[in-house]
Amino acid sequence: MINNVVLVGRLTKDPDLRYTSNGTAVATFTLAVNRNFTNQSGNREADFINCVIWRKSAETMANYARKGTLLGVTGRIQTRSYDNQQGQKVYVTEVVADNFQLLESRSASENRQQSGGFQSSNQSTNTFGGNNNFNQTSQSSNGMPDFDRDTTDPFGSSSTIDISDDDLPF
Repeated sequence: MINNVVLVGRLTKDPDLRYTSNGTAVATFTLAVNRNFTNQSGNREADFINCVIWRKSAETMANYARKGTLLGVTGRIQTRSYDNQQGQKVYVTEVVADNFQLLESRSASENRQQSGGFQSSNQSTNTFGGNNNFNQTSQSSNGMPDFDRDTTDPFGSSSTIDISDDDLPF
């Protein structure tokens, strides 16, 4: 059986780091993950997914991730139940994270938090630096950038290779 989860989203609040009675670190957090479609009013909805991460990864997340941090998470779905104080059985479904990755630079995260949110202008900045192989035009109505595909042929300036079928390994 396969039980594999990959999520990319933003933390809704700082991770909650606790320790079990035997000293094992555990952090709980919620990721806001945008859906791939918009609703009737043209807005993109999000799912809020409860997650838990254990041991050293929990401590690392608590030290480096803050509310609004863009995270990539891999793990598995777990369902459990317990009896609450009223004696009712409560079912919980959550993602048990095996790994996580910070998906934006620290400076981008700090700039976003200092400005009080996300960019709403038609300009976008490249927070990672480097040379991107796409042409950026504008932002769509949902605030996300629209990107045009680079239609240039990457092999257009190369010369032909003289090779026979006998030289190929397949």
